[in-house]
Amino acid sequence: MENVMPTYGRIDLSFERGEGPWLFTESGEKYLDFATGIAVNTLGHSNNALNDILIKQSKKVWHTSNLYNIKPQGDLAKLICENSFGESVFFCNSGAESLEGTIKLCRKYHFNNGDENKKDILVCSNAFHGRTLGTLAAGDNEKHREGFGVNTNGFIRVPFGDINEIKKFINKNTAAILVEPIQGEGGINRSPKGFIKNLRKLCSENKILLALDEVQTGIGRTGKLFAHQWADIIPDVMAIAKGLGGGFPIGAVVATKAAAAGMSAGTHGSTFGGNFLASSVAKSVISQVIENGFLDNVTKMGNKLMKEIEILSQDYPSIIKGVRGKGLMIGIICNVSNVELCTNLRDQGLLSVPAGNNVLRFLPPLNIEYEHVDRCIEILKQTLDHMMAQ
Repeated sequence: MENVMPTYGRIDLSFERGEGPWLFTESGEKYLDFATGIAVNTLGHSNNALNDILIKQSKKVWHTSNLYNIKPQGDLAKLICENSFGESVFFCNSGAESLEGTIKLCRKYHFNNGDENKKDILVCSNAFHGRTLGTLAAGDNEKHREGFGVNTNGFIRVPFGDINEIKKFINKNTAAILVEPIQGEGGINRSPKGFIKNLRKLCSENKILLALDEVQTGIGRTGKLFAHQWADIIPDVMAIAKGLGGGFPIGAVVATKAAAAGMSAGTHGSTFGGNFLASSVAKSVISQVIENGFLDNVTKMGNKLMKEIEILSQDYPSIIKGVRGKGLMIGIICNVSNVELCTNLRDQGLLSVPAGNNVLRFLPPLNIEYEHVDRCIEILKQTLDHMMAQ
């Protein structure tokens, strides 16, 4: 890895193959993957249906250009719209790109409606929206911005979850409110009950757009196809990625026709967005997630996992303070360093991923079963015993 730019603090660990929720090293060591590339491997590793569709499409055509019609892209857009509020979809390759497209759409919407001064987007405390210059400005991590000359003009920081405070920041230059239904990188911070519904009402009253970052919460992660569906609201635009491709790079901006009206030919583009391979794989991912019983299982497994962790928090209060989350987007609130707990779990064969506010995330494949939850808890308990004995 000596020729790879060192932008990651990499762990000295690599994997040769995966099967379901398991990863294997070249030497045969076995790890239970409850990190899934940070909520990416929706269906685990080496899913048969995904393998089959990828191989089938790869033998036909990989890439042309968005200058031509791409049938798998159209089929995927149709499937997304049939199962969401969406009426129009733009495809890209990642979560950051989908957020960039979302930001552009929000501003172009008002420009297209004759109000070019409406450019400000309200963004939340503890938010994370990506690592591009635009999404760094929208996010709330000063360390991530350091040294890059990021211009945060046009983004107004508001307190996450406080509807009354947010109202005070809306003015004649406000274009949209951008929010994660559950903050992933920020520490699995769930929005207060009624918050998303009240945001929808607030945006409608002020004729501004409600933009949702569902990059981490989307594609079934919380037990609904999209997390905002728990609030029974319709946003104007939504960014999705991560779990959409089940491990294959793809992102999307999903919008109503009204919100997307300004995005005409030439206003935005992506060379690889919605290519044959990515679109074919993503369609298979969504098709499996919307099958009868799949999302119910996400809720069932998530409830089981959080219940067991809550019990352990009572037995090991010096290490675990509590647990929070929704579906299989779960955060352990730590009383020790979350990195320390993550490292000890990995040493015992369980993969997890740290988040902000000293939280450790469990983001397992959405098709796990009771045996995988039981094994996770078994490893967690062994690890806690080991840490207590040190």
